[in-house]
Amino acid sequence: MSFLKPKIKIYDKDNKKPVIRCSICTGEMVAGFKDLHTGAFEEVMLIAGDVDLKRFKDMYGITGEIEKIY
Repeated sequence: MSFLKPKIKIYDKDNKKPVIRCSICTGEMVAGFKDLHTGAFEEVMLIAGDVDLKRFKDMYGITGEIEKIY
């Protein structure tokens, strides 16, 4: 068991923003980043519940709410 703080990954905050892409048909949620210029979505991980969402936010040092896109 490691007592070290997990390393926070870095993303391009000037050109990308964290979002949750949600399917209106199945309810599936995928966390990732949306390019602010092209609108392209980069998948990072499947969100199956609150634990996964917290892990995604902790992994990238994200605080506050994350926008959902459909």
